[in-house]
Amino acid sequence: MNLVRTVADLRAAVSRARSEGKRIGFVPTMGNLHAGHVALVKKAGQRADYVVASIFVNPLQFGPNEDLDSYPRTLAADQEKLFEAGCHLLFAPSVEEMYPHGQDLQTIVRVPGVSEGLCGGSRPGHFDGVSTVVTKLLNMVLPDLAVFGEKDFQQLAVIRTMVRDLNMPIQIIGEPIVRAEDGLALSSRNGYLSSEERAIAPTLHRTLVKLADAIRQGERDYPALLAAGREALMAAGMRPDYLEIRNAQDLQPARDDHHELVILAAAFLGKTRLIDNLLVDLPASAR
Repeated sequence: MNLVRTVADLRAAVSRARSEGKRIGFVPTMGNLHAGHVALVKKAGQRADYVVASIFVNPLQFGPNEDLDSYPRTLAADQEKLFEAGCHLLFAPSVEEMYPHGQDLQTIVRVPGVSEGLCGGSRPGHFDGVSTVVTKLLNMVLPDLAVFGEKDFQQLAVIRTMVRDLNMPIQIIGEPIVRAEDGLALSSRNGYLSSEERAIAPTLHRTLVKLADAIRQGERDYPALLAAGREALMAAGMRPDYLEIRNAQDLQPARDDHHELVILAAAFLGKTRLIDNLLVDLPASAR
């Protein structure tokens, strides 16, 4: 696996692979890789001949009081994981390489509608930063396909909408959430949890499972379900940021006639903000 740090070297390497007739797959990350990221790289390797990954902690998507400075940076360990997963090229640029004219003068890509509410409501400007950096990275790599995790469900919806609206000829592939044995969705931020908090954290997933089971059994009083879910999270010592039942296709509030649903949650446990979601596809008899 090769490591490059400039856009020029990235493009030269990808151009060589493409000249050999290879299909290009891309996995953008912020590093501190875990099994969830490895699954993304392996999925790209199944769908493409040449896999490019990027590691870049993007300052544009962090708010003023968020964890940009403390976000874990583990490049050496990440390189080993990527190599073992079958990655061919790693792009690890500096902030200056990504934003050569400064962040204040950077053109911003905004995706209205789907980026609003949920994490977009709690983290103003976050998805503008995500859509901007992903647009830049896609334009730098020009892949045939790119793989993103479904744990960040709203982010995936934002990227799919952006690629569609901007007529980018890139296939966006979602990869299911990778979980620990106790159900906690793997995340780089799980490392912030104390041992006591780590024992509590799976409550978030268990709460979503209970809500999903109730919906599958015919419960349609969504406000009551969500109120019970929030109470369960608070009883466990979590501070809910949001807990919502949405249409999985467009993230609009769920209605009785919707049959592809997603339950989305974000909650603070100590200083750590955890997110999770669960898809609920109702059978024909329940629609």
